Amino acid sequence: MMAPAARSEGDSALRPPPREVLAARRVLVVGDAMLDRYWFGEVERISPEAPVPVVRIRHTEERLGGAANVARNVAAVGAQVGLLTVVGADEAGRAIARLIDAYGICAHLHEDGALQTTVKLRVIGRQQQMVRVDFESQPQTEVLAAKLGEFEALLPRYDLVLLSDYGKGGLTHIARMIELARAAGKPVLIDPKGDDYSRYAGATLITPNRAELREVVGRWRDEGDLHVRAQRLRRELALSALLLTRSEEGMTLFTDEGAWTVPAQAREVFDVSGAGDTVIAVLGAMLAAGAELRDAVALANRAAGIVVGKLGTATVAYEELL
Repeated sequence: MMAPAARSEGDSALRPPPREVLAARRVLVVGDAMLDRYWFGEVERISPEAPVPVVRIRHTEERLGGAANVARNVAAVGAQVGLLTVVGADEAGRAIARLIDAYGICAHLHEDGALQTTVKLRVIGRQQQMVRVDFESQPQTEVLAAKLGEFEALLPRYDLVLLSDYGKGGLTHIARMIELARAAGKPVLIDPKGDDYSRYAGATLITPNRAELREVVGRWRDEGDLHVRAQRLRRELALSALLLTRSEEGMTLFTDEGAWTVPAQAREVFDVSGAGDTVIAVLGAMLAAGAELRDAVALANRAAGIVVGKLGTATVAYEELL
């Protein structure tokens, strides 16, 4: 493990672990993989059929989404990464497999012939999202059970586990996954979803945003009330830490030592889609490489400030963190 970086609460001199240290660490990402499709075009008129713009498509792009985007972000900062997920036996599933291979991600893919791979189609006109169309279905229990067995077998090969919960059914057995990972001595970081966090009990750290935390602990009156509610939830779930992402208010880390806030660093917010993926990916990669928790949070916060200035699901390169 590397010597910890110099402690800094938003100090621009804080640097990520050396490339060679990151390159030697292995992170396992598990969760709901998706395919993000972007149709870019020009808006020149309003449709005569309805009061909506007509977008003339000029080009299209395919990007990894969901847990696959988390894995892509881990790879982008230089760590080794594996992705355990379920996709459909369809064209979108094959597209995800191609992209995973192109980004150097170690694929642990399960196919479900009855599953429609989740696709999020975004139509962009004048550099603005006009509409999003989602295609999705739930995986079968048999496929999820098989994934649990492979998860246990993969644990010895990885240093840290990231569970990316998008509520699509891929983490039905998440409580058992946490139990297995902790028994194997692996830190477990979770990007949560829904209003029942009891299934995350025993994890190392969770990363809810403001809306997600509010759904679980209720509305807080002020900063002091927020701290009370967040710390109570953390203790109830036996978490080492809870990292609240707060958009323009930065991030607040809750631990046994108290609360610590790092201010937002975004220079220009262009698109927040996928920002949560970047946060947990960079946080996990830095912790796997031996960074202190606060330093890892500060670097994840820096990465979030960079990625929201990019269009769509994007990544942050190691060089950008410098």
